[in-house]
Amino acid sequence: MSLRDALTPAISRLGFKLFVIILVVNVAISGLVFVAVSRSLDQGFIEYLDRTQTRRAETLAKGLADEWAWRGDWQWLRQSPRAWRHVVRRQLWPGDAPPPEGIERRLGDPKDFVLHDAQGLPVIGLPPDNDLEAAELRWLPIISDGQRVGTLGYRPPQQLMARMDRIFLTQQRRNLAIIVAALGLASLLLAGGLSWWLGRRARGMTLATRRLTEGDYSIRLTERGRDELSSLSRDFNVLAATLEASREARSRWVSDIAHELRTPLAVLRGEIEAMQDGIRPLDLDSLGSLAQEVGQLERLVADLRLLSQSDAGALEVQLAPLDLAASLQARLDEADSWLADVDLTLATDIAGPAWIRGDTQRLRQLWTNLLDNTCAYTHAPGRLRVSLTEVGDHYRVCWEDSAPGVPEAELPRLTERLYRVEGSRNRASGGSGLGLSIAMALARAHGAEMSASGSSLGGLCWTLTFPAIAEDQLREEDA
Repeated sequence: MSLRDALTPAISRLGFKLFVIILVVNVAISGLVFVAVSRSLDQGFIEYLDRTQTRRAETLAKGLADEWAWRGDWQWLRQSPRAWRHVVRRQLWPGDAPPPEGIERRLGDPKDFVLHDAQGLPVIGLPPDNDLEAAELRWLPIISDGQRVGTLGYRPPQQLMARMDRIFLTQQRRNLAIIVAALGLASLLLAGGLSWWLGRRARGMTLATRRLTEGDYSIRLTERGRDELSSLSRDFNVLAATLEASREARSRWVSDIAHELRTPLAVLRGEIEAMQDGIRPLDLDSLGSLAQEVGQLERLVADLRLLSQSDAGALEVQLAPLDLAASLQARLDEADSWLADVDLTLATDIAGPAWIRGDTQRLRQLWTNLLDNTCAYTHAPGRLRVSLTEVGDHYRVCWEDSAPGVPEAELPRLTERLYRVEGSRNRASGGSGLGLSIAMALARAHGAEMSASGSSLGGLCWTLTFPAIAEDQLREEDA
């Protein structure tokens, strides 16, 4: 582990930020819930008290009207204040059962009611020092036989709440505070655990990325689960594997190019030295041999230049509407003598016209490379079958030859640069190994897909799929 890795903090910045965000959000939500529920309890409780107290006052007023009808006055209450408690208890809780405990009993406290006679004189009133509460009392008329015989006053809910010390709300708020505290603790644990987990994974990705940028392409991340971080880990591993393969391919590419250049240069050097030493005469045959090696070098350099242009996206391709069937058929017709020389029989099934956007010269180069590959590797006597069919909005070219075939494991590598299936550098069995790479680059320049598979003839089948031009688009371009 490097010194920088050792100094990396145990808690990542991302994990700390996530911890703070989650904690703040949950605390804010808990606070809002507490305020909202408290306000709801306040309002709901007041409405409950209002309805309950009004209903009890109406019941008591009706009972007092019956008492008036039986006794004819209120003097008995003035003479015996204790009788007021018995009347209230009997009217609000009839029967022998004792009054309920808690809020229900507090709502029926005789001290919460005031009785005035028909002239407005107090029969049962509030204590002398409660003028403010008396001004806020609510009043109900007491009617007996259609005549108003008195007035019953009762406290509003706000006074009841103040007097009961807000027992109910205190209990509910205490319970709510416990719930909010538990929620805050759970949020703290959740934020801590999640930030630690995410921070650990993010820190691992950061360290792996740092090692990757330093050139260590062997680093891999552990892939666990199916979440986005696991997907990111898989993508990182694919990137690392691609970079590692690219570095190996680049190293192999330089080595292969050096080998390809060394061979013709060694031949040139040997022949020139032989002429200098007088071993070979300086005649037209010797100069022709030198020219052949120089031509091989020129072709190799030209192929390398084309591939480098393709990699840089600078390959010169002038796309215009053309008939793919005509281009393919014309090149195969020209190759009749070439195929006859290597004892190959050609069979075609090319349906036209097949309009695509292409470059005539580049397509000719593509067909030539495929022909060169077939002629170089197909055993004589052999067969070549080329077909062109329309599949949806694409045209498919199938290029099949006879034995020998290619092992399935080797098929994806056929378009690698300087790759040969037999693993040798013997030019007797093939060219430089760049022809199929160039063919792939040319196909992609035309927006086509090129893939290899086994052929029913016993050899190799190349499938090229070109995007077709719609008829209306073709008419517009012709216009």
